[in-house]
Amino acid sequence: MTETAQLAPVTIDARGKAKGRLGVAFGRRFFLLLLVGLAWIGPAWTDAKYLLGMVLWDFLVLVLWSMDLKRLPRPEEVEVRRLWKSTLQLREPAEATLEFLNRGKLDILLRAQEEAPVGLRKEIPEMDVRVPAGATQSASYSICPRERGDMHFGNTYLRYQTAWQIAERWAVASLKQTIRIYPNFQESKKDTIYLIRSRQIALEKRYKHQPGQGREFESLREYRESDEWRDICWSATARRAKLISKSYQIERSQTVWLVLDAGRLLRTRVKGLSKLDYAVGAALCLAQVALYSGDRVALLGYGRRILQRLPPGRGSRHLHALLDGLALVRAEELEADHRRATETLAVLQKRRSLVVWMTDLAETATIPEVIESAMHMAERHLVLFTVIGQPELRAMVKERPDNVREMFRQTAAMEIVQRRDLLLRTLRQHGALTLEVEPAKLSTAVVNQYLMAKDRSLI
Repeated sequence: MTETAQLAPVTIDARGKAKGRLGVAFGRRFFLLLLVGLAWIGPAWTDAKYLLGMVLWDFLVLVLWSMDLKRLPRPEEVEVRRLWKSTLQLREPAEATLEFLNRGKLDILLRAQEEAPVGLRKEIPEMDVRVPAGATQSASYSICPRERGDMHFGNTYLRYQTAWQIAERWAVASLKQTIRIYPNFQESKKDTIYLIRSRQIALEKRYKHQPGQGREFESLREYRESDEWRDICWSATARRAKLISKSYQIERSQTVWLVLDAGRLLRTRVKGLSKLDYAVGAALCLAQVALYSGDRVALLGYGRRILQRLPPGRGSRHLHALLDGLALVRAEELEADHRRATETLAVLQKRRSLVVWMTDLAETATIPEVIESAMHMAERHLVLFTVIGQPELRAMVKERPDNVREMFRQTAAMEIVQRRDLLLRTLRQHGALTLEVEPAKLSTAVVNQYLMAKDRSLI
């Protein structure tokens, strides 16, 4: 993935505005000075005149507070800017940087709090910084995105004082911003780079000039006894008065559809990520390999309705569009409408293509709707039906139960596993490729299946 810096959120800035009606408050030293004035209470027990001294002291503290307040820069003279140095990716640590510009005549001690999304950081970001007069100072805080999609920042709240720390101003900077959290494409590159370099490139070079493979037209030649009648070009035969055959090569520009189920079954979490997160990561891996191989890649994400739809394309711009689409595929609480996805794909893709369908199976006594839809789709396309498995189920089947409770749990797990195997076997009988793999190995398994299909000219 290149040009990732273009995906980083834009820089945003704003000037402060007074918070509330007045936007002023008392500093810590103001209250300390008032406490010092309480020393007049002791002598006041014997002579009431000392109470006048305490009142004068308090008046002096208020004068100092008003003087310190006038020395403070106005809220409009404090400018805040939020910068992002990198693209924000799922479970990839990053930093948000705030720059503070002080247009006043005195240094200020500033405390800032941000309304940051909970999906980026559990605690409210809080920073203390000293900003010199007429200068800029920056502060950063760490984030680690736990969800994909769009997240929204709110306002940035400021409290600042002079070195006297008697008076204080409260301000708010409107740094509202919507940022996008992308799938972790750094991990996808790390997982699949060896496949791209060692296997797919070798395949493309090997078949690039090898005739008789695939169904993409390459050239015309004289008829040979081993040629099939369907390969004869009758128009060329009529012109040349002898049999002429068509020569074919491996198709290097095919269409790959990434179909992602975003229904409730994909909300299940494994090691901190949902199954949909793993599916999105695998889809990104496959998209990078397919685009690198010269194929066109399309996306269809669906729940009860079609969530994301991207037509086939290639190139870096298309990869950026795929990243945006994958980032916005969010799991829903209801069962997905698999028939709607099948009907939509049938309208969008008429020619035969590879459909990589990532989903999960509901534990029902009847044939699930997703299986019926995949059977229907396999009549026209090559379907790679990928089920994101649950490792603990098959591990439970292999364990030896120690009591009756564990025996019943093992029996239930065995029924689920056998039911899944039967459904996948039924799909294979209808011409589909099937794959059930645990989430951690999903990316590599899907890419391997894609390369195998290319190798055997199944598309």
